[in-house]
Parts: sequence; structure tokens; C-alpha cells
Amino acid sequence: MKNVFDTLRHIFATVNVTHIVWCAAVLLTMLILAVLHHIWKDDLKKLQLWRLFCLVPLVICGVHAFIYVVGAPIIFLGGFFVMYIIAVLALIPMLFAKRKTGYRITAVLTGILSCLCGFYFCAISPNIFNHSRESYTESFHSLVMDMDEHYVLKEWKEVDFSALEEKYMPMVEQAEKEKSPGKFADAVMMFCTEMHDGHIEAEADFDDEDYKSVITPHDYGFAAVKLDSGEVIAVCTDETANALGIEDGTVITKWNGKPVLQAAEEDVPDLGTPVKANEEMLDVMNLDLAGGDTLEVSFIDKNGSEQTVTVHDKGGVKTKMEAMAAFKGLELPIDYDKLLEENFSTKMLDDKCGYLKVTAETMGSSFQDYVGYLTGDQKYARDMFREKLNDLRTQGMEYLVIDLRNNEGGFDEIAIALCDLLTDKDWYGQGLGIRKDGKYICVSDHKIHGTGEFTKLKVVALTNYECCSAGDGLSLYLSKLPNVTVAGITDPCGCNQETGGISTLSGGIVTVYYPTGLVLNENGEPNIDTGSDRESRNPVEVHIPFDHDAAMKIFRDKQDYELDWAVKYIENNAE
Repeated sequence: MKNVFDTLRHIFATVNVTHIVWCAAVLLTMLILAVLHHIWKDDLKKLQLWRLFCLVPLVICGVHAFIYVVGAPIIFLGGFFVMYIIAVLALIPMLFAKRKTGYRITAVLTGILSCLCGFYFCAISPNIFNHSRESYTESFHSLVMDMDEHYVLKEWKEVDFSALEEKYMPMVEQAEKEKSPGKFADAVMMFCTEMHDGHIEAEADFDDEDYKSVITPHDYGFAAVKLDSGEVIAVCTDETANALGIEDGTVITKWNGKPVLQAAEEDVPDLGTPVKANEEMLDVMNLDLAGGDTLEVSFIDKNGSEQTVTVHDKGGVKTKMEAMAAFKGLELPIDYDKLLEENFSTKMLDDKCGYLKVTAETMGSSFQDYVGYLTGDQKYARDMFREKLNDLRTQGMEYLVIDLRNNEGGFDEIAIALCDLLTDKDWYGQGLGIRKDGKYICVSDHKIHGTGEFTKLKVVALTNYECCSAGDGLSLYLSKLPNVTVAGITDPCGCNQETGGISTLSGGIVTVYYPTGLVLNENGEPNIDTGSDRESRNPVEVHIPFDHDAAMKIFRDKQDYELDWAVKYIENNAE
């Protein structure tokens, strides 16, 4: 029970007090209505007036919606939906105002439901800020103020919001002068990438087909990747690139006259990748952003000579999508709904090797998810994992591959539940914290409690740069267990805090999402998230080799090279 109260303390420390006051006003009005009905129940004229007063909660919510929701994305309505439901509940007793029994029943039910909804709303009261009716400059300044107060990693990442506002405000002012929503969106996006936080996202929504963003992709008929050796080679080449002598595996030496790695470092826009080592690999894959309608590319031809050709942008993102999907181990078209459907799916890869896919840490039931979150003990997930692992064992499983690639996150307690089964010891999982006066205080410890059921099972966990949030957490927790090896070509994303902050800017052109809930490790530091040095705090234990042959298997042959590697690795190290 202590964990429940400690978790609630963490929750209430991150809620938005302003919206709680609005909700309290609605609940107080309903209480006053109940008292007035008791006083006026025998006076028909006053009962008519009482019925009108029953609309007051709706009026309060209407005013709230006008201030905080109108002009903002539909997600804002979802954030306040529970409070608005309370106002609708106030209308039910109104229908039975003259009926003694009917009123008592509906009033009691409405009171109970309203209290439950009120408690739930107070617990989830979102840090949502609507600046859609402000100008570009005003709303950008408001965003800075929102994040300066609520962004949970401000101190950890050493973010100077005043300096960042001074840096990007001229771009915002220019966008406002030109009335360019695209330039405004770019300025906000570039501001957000400065935090290098996988949980910060700037989502743009505007119509300006003629505007070319600083992150406009180009398709030159091939993509580029960086090998472990430092060489950059072409992949996913098409006939236009082939005609110029660029084929799969061709070594690229220069990009618009610069050494290719220098161009990747200097000319590719900062996309906010948390882990520096991941960024260095991804920047090469994003070299198309450092080009225009035409581009000079130098490469080594079949005779070993350096050639320079001009390539032309074909338009679209076909080649880039193909390369990115292959690197993530996905098939085109990428179906994210299907990925969620595959969550917790199992199969046997061969006679001895089992396979468990974890694409998100959610049970698909809000009730089960939040019970586990509040108590720190996700028994539903543990029972589910136990059943699946036992089923694999009956099929002959002697070792296991857990696939965490492209994991979208969710609740760390589900990650901890899986680890419970794979160890016979207790390990620290995560701590829920409070940010106060720039300092971090842990209030609730959620730990791994080993059951010993699968301690002898040898496991390889596959991860990648798209494995984030609670998936990042699962990578970390698994790496603590002696019988588990976490492997990947890249490190996990490097973010694990709780999301919750949403600020919508001028005209709804940009909406920014950022974390507001604090998750800590055993040392009282933010769990997993990179600091200002951007070094991974959750690196893979074994780096999967990425050489020429590996690249050809991934990008040309569309094989799941990482999964094949994992099976061979675990077979060779099973004893």
C-alpha cells in the first residue's frame, strides 16, 4: 500500500494546479446544487431556478474549453474530457428534481461518479497550454516559459532556455514578418532539437506546399550508411544511380565537395538524437538533407578510381523510406498498428531458440497498466510472460531472443515484470521522483523481485535507436541480469522520463510535446536519459558488427541480419 501512496505523491507533484482549480470549481458547484435542492425541494418555483443552476458546471467547462481548448489540436479535448464528463453528470439529477426516490438515487450515483472522475482528473491533470491565439513571437516566448517551468530535465541537461530563446527568436520574428508558418515551424523544431531528448517532439500542422523545410528530404536514387570501419557506402541504389556507376556497396568519398563524414557532421541538420554515437551513424543516413535539387557525389569506381558525378533529386522519399525500414528491421509499408498487434508475440526460431517480441510496454488495458504503475507490481504482465515462456519451454526452448527493436515504450513496470522471471535476485528498476527547486527527490521505488523461474535461460535482447522510453528501460533492466546479453548495431534511444507536457503555438501551427514526470535510477539521477555530454548511459553490451557483408544482407537482400546474428551468438555462447 505504501507504493500506491508514494506513486500518487509522484503523480500529484507533476499535475497542473490550474486545471485542478477548474475541476474543483465544478465539483464545488455540484455540492452547492445538492444543498440548494435539499433546501428548495418543496418550492416548485425555486426548483425551476435550481434546474437552471444545474447548467452552471457546463458553463464553467464551456469557459474552460474556450480558454484552453479552442484553436488547439483535438488531443487537448481528450486531456480535459473527464472534467467535462463531470459537468454532464450534473444534468442527470435535474431530470428527477421533483421525484424524491429518483432524485436520491441519481444524486448519490452522480456524486460517487463525480468524485471518482474528479480524483482521476486531478491525478492526470495535464500540463496542457494553449497559445494558439497568440502571435508567433508571443507563443514562442510562452513555449519557452512553459518548458522552463515544467520540462523535467532542464537541470540534468543543463538547458539555458533564455539563451535558446535569444538564439531562435530572430528566426521566429522573421517568420512572423513574412507570415511564413513553415519558417515558424522550422524555428520551433530547431529549438526543440537542442534538448536532444527522444521525448520532445514538435508536430507541425500547416498548408504551405511551396515551402521547403530545413529537413526536406531528397531522393538521389541511393542512400548512404557508415560502416564500423568508418567507410561510407551506397545502399538501396536504383537504376538512375547505377547508370552513374553507383551501386550497392560503392564507397562514397565526398558529398558536395566535402569529405563525406565531414559533410555529415557539418551540413546535416541537428535532428535531436539523444545519443551522440547514434547520431553519427544516422547523420550519414540523413545526408540527403544536406543537398538540393542537384548534388555532386564522389565515389570509388570498380577500377579503384575516384569519380565525381552530379545526381538529381527525383522527389519523394522512396529510397530513404526503404533504407530506414531495412535498418530498423521492418518491411514496407511500415504498419505501426500491426507492430502493436505483434506485441508479446512468441514463436520458435528453431528447435532450441525461442523468440519474444516486445513492441510496447502495455497490457492493452488501462486498468491493468495503471494498477501495475500505482503498486509497482505488474502481476498481470508477470503472469502473461510466465505463460508465454512456459509455452515456449514445452516446445523445446533452451535459449531465448527478446526483440526490443522499435519499441514504442509504455509502462516500465511491465518491463520489470519480465525481468522478475529471468532472475532469482532483487535488482533496482526505477524510482518515481519529484523535481523541486531544481533538485530530484525519489518518492517511490519500483524494483525487480526475482522469482527464479527462468534464471538458467540464456537470453539475447536485441535493441536499436528506435527503442525508447519504457523500451529503453527494459533494455537497461535486462542488461543487469547475468544470463541476458543486450546487443544491437546502435544503442537504445536514450530517454525514459514520463511524457505529459503539451504546448500548442500560434494558430495551431506547431504543437510541442515534452516530458514532465521524473523517473530516477538507484543513484537519484534521471534514469537513462543522456546528459549534456550525450554519452549513452544505457549502451549495448555487445555491438553487432556492421561491415560490408552485414550492410548487403540488411539493405540489398532485406534479411533480418541482427536476428540471425543473435541466434548464432546465443548458440555459440549457450554453455
